[in-house]
Amino acid sequence: MFGLGTPELIVIGVIVFLLFGAKRIPEIGKGLGGAIREFRDARKESSSDAVTQGKKEAPKQQASVKSSRAEKMAKQIPGVKQAMDMKDKIDKVKEIMKS
Repeated sequence: MFGLGTPELIVIGVIVFLLFGAKRIPEIGKGLGGAIREFRDARKESSSDAVTQGKKEAPKQQASVKSSRAEKMAKQIPGVKQAMDMKDKIDKVKEIMKS
């Protein structure tokens, strides 16, 4: 497994535990699991859509679908969701300051 042995994995686990704490680790795992599940579903959906349509979508539509799916998956991860919410608030403040 990438040349990582038991001692290295234990050290990584301890560092993660110290950084995030016991309460945040299950939340992060749940968020990552949901994101992976959503990615698999999206991949299956896109492959089945391509087969049923028989032709490719316009690149602009495909990009918007991919970006919306990526945003949806990212919002399932606790830290990323908070960062994205903060970015949205900052963008709103910038718009208000421009006008």
